[in-house]
Amino acid sequence: MKQYGIIGCGMMGMEHINNINLLDGAQVCSVYDPVTELAALAAARAGGASVKSSIADMLADDALDAVVIVSPNFRHVEQLETVARHRTVPILCEKPLYTDPDQVTRLDAFIRDYSGPVWVAMEYRYMPPIARLIAQSASVTGGVRMLSIREHRFPFLPKIGHWNRFNRNTGGTLVEKCCHFFDLMRLITGAEPVRVSASAGQAVNHLKERYDGQTPDIWDTGYVLFDFDNGSRAMLELCMFADGSLWNEEISAVGEQGKIECRLPGPHRFWPGEMDSIPHPQLTVAPRSPKNPVTTDIPIDPQLLEAGDHHGSTFYQHQRFLQVVRGEAPVEVTLDDGRRAVEMGLAAQAAASNHSVVTL
Repeated sequence: MKQYGIIGCGMMGMEHINNINLLDGAQVCSVYDPVTELAALAAARAGGASVKSSIADMLADDALDAVVIVSPNFRHVEQLETVARHRTVPILCEKPLYTDPDQVTRLDAFIRDYSGPVWVAMEYRYMPPIARLIAQSASVTGGVRMLSIREHRFPFLPKIGHWNRFNRNTGGTLVEKCCHFFDLMRLITGAEPVRVSASAGQAVNHLKERYDGQTPDIWDTGYVLFDFDNGSRAMLELCMFADGSLWNEEISAVGEQGKIECRLPGPHRFWPGEMDSIPHPQLTVAPRSPKNPVTTDIPIDPQLLEAGDHHGSTFYQHQRFLQVVRGEAPVEVTLDDGRRAVEMGLAAQAAASNHSVVTL
């Protein structure tokens, strides 16, 4: 039984614990959070895990096999460094890997010196409809030439200390929220971005909120367009005041031979009515010739829906990470993947802020 430590016990930390609880061969043995009430709740959720007084205290336990970092974005680099100073263990680190260009030198030093496996948590890759789209996109399209990702969703949720209301803590919406999507763009196109243009800003959400006399500056709307080095193009459309939408995410990939697209509802706990009234995610395959679009529902295991907000992807990600912890498989989402996704987000933030085209 592999023993995990959880660093950060907020909403997403609880989702990781819920899904590790469902694994065969892994359990959470210790938790750490500076908010002791959260740590106590997380320890109970894990079935009686030990509450540690610090990350160093957690790493002093010789029985520890892996660490999951689920802290606020701006803490990720310093906590990776803390782990490296004390132990070499497999790490799963939530996205974004970093938030500020000033952290790049430190991150590069960590990447150079840390010998253990590090998995960057990009849950969207493992949502079953998106995973099917990724697996079939090349064969259906004959090579993706255009990729569109549309997210119409609810506003940012409340977090401890309201840290996610400010760009200085998150890296900005196009880093905090959208690095998932930029990771998908690289993965689905099989290419690297060369330039980005964007229009984005704060239109509706959080404008009347005040924290220590400060108004939140986190964006809630945007369009982002990337050109890739193989000639393909990808676009993101984001709206974070579209709570009533039927589909939270819609992804479409098109090429010379056809089109493949998937659609996903929002988190099930936000839907009105009973569980069986919630639409299943869908996948549509549409060849150009002969014209014959076929749509398939993709039901998600209800137990996985109860365990988190990401259509079971946190569980599937942890299944694969457990293979890494056991030494049976390589990391699938690397530090380089995490670094590049943030680079894209920061470039998109700059393009929108400066009304310019940014070259990567």
